[in-house]
Parts: sequence; structure tokens; C-alpha cells
Amino acid sequence: MAQDKTIAQRTGRSSGVGRVLIVVYGILALGATGRSFVQIAGLVRDSEPVSLAYWLSALASVVYIVATVALIAPGRAWYRVAWTTITFELVGVLVVGTLSLTHPEYFARPSVWSWFGNGYLFIPLLLPVLGMLWLRAHRPSREPEGTAS
Repeated sequence: MAQDKTIAQRTGRSSGVGRVLIVVYGILALGATGRSFVQIAGLVRDSEPVSLAYWLSALASVVYIVATVALIAPGRAWYRVAWTTITFELVGVLVVGTLSLTHPEYFARPSVWSWFGNGYLFIPLLLPVLGMLWLRAHRPSREPEGTAS
């Protein structure tokens, strides 16, 4: 029985292309976290106000961290968390990307999502779409969690 669960876990969201998505989300989480920390810490050290773009980078880093964990963790609850964070990410990229083009004065300094993520090779724009397609193809079973088959 334990072996069956191990096989099911290996064929879940964190296998195959899902593993690549998780790695890319993890890399973005590290990159966005490091970037926002350096940007915010530098401004605080210099007693300058922290720009909107830097706070958005910090928000993006939290979204990427939660999405990474949600893609790794099994179960329907984490599946819903993955959908929520990835949807939030896509909306964030689209809104911030559009605002950075229409109101560039708000984005004198770039964020992860500025210009639809062009500073990150547009990966922030593509990744949530790929994540949504992956999640759609890998829905968890309808059995209640903890039910043995």
C-alpha cells in the first residue's frame, strides 16, 4: 500500500515537466527575494523612501515562494493554493506590466513584473500560463484526502 502511494506521488504534479516548473519557480523565488532584499535594504540604509517597484518585487518573491511550495506539496488544498498564487501572479504581471508601459513614472526603478517581466526574459509572463496548463492537466483525484484505496 505504501508503495502504491509512492508511485502515485511520483506521477503527480512534481514529476516530469512539473519538476521543471518547480525548479523555475524556485529560481524566480530566489532571484526576486534577493533582488527585493538588496533594493529595499539599500534604500533603508540610505534613508530613502522605498519605491513601489521594490515593494512589488518583494510581493512577487512571496508569490513565487508560495507557488513553489504549493506545486511541490501533494493534496487538493495545496492544489488550490497553487491555482490561487499562480492566478495572482498572472494578474500581477499583466497589471504591473501594463501600468509600467502606460504610467512609467511609477516604475522609475523596475520590478520583477515591470514591462511584463522583460528583465527576467519574460519568464514571469510565460510561467503562470504554463503553470495553469500543468495544473489543469494534473488535477488531484476527487477521493477525500486520507482515504486508502
